[in-house]
Amino acid sequence: MISRVLALALREAGLVWRPATGDRFQFLTMDMESTGTDAFTVSDMTVEAHAFPTGTVLGFNGTTEWALDSVAIEDALWLPREDQLRDALKTTFLRLERDDEHAGWRVSCTFLGETLSHLADTPEDAYGMAVLAELQASA
Repeated sequence: MISRVLALALREAGLVWRPATGDRFQFLTMDMESTGTDAFTVSDMTVEAHAFPTGTVLGFNGTTEWALDSVAIEDALWLPREDQLRDALKTTFLRLERDDEHAGWRVSCTFLGETLSHLADTPEDAYGMAVLAELQASA
């Protein structure tokens, strides 16, 4: 799973979330009894995304763990999956490879005519770093 720190940076850089079944998220603020590692999954059974003219809310259906009916999307932190981050790179993505020398994973992309690589401990974080670099360069 992508790190919370990287997910926050991606959010701040402008990565847009359109909640769909299978998406994972955490509460943005830690004022609830969350350890920061608790992740929820959008699902038709337990957590559904509801779009209203005023914004999207994530509705908790029948959960007994929380005294919570819903949370605004602005109060949730999306934890994008590896495939979602790869999709965000679109045509700039070149490859993902294991880097045994640095004990990590490297994502290589061609962006603005330059080939860049991003090394991280997990494939998700390597993809996330590449997306973050492209968002920041485009700002």
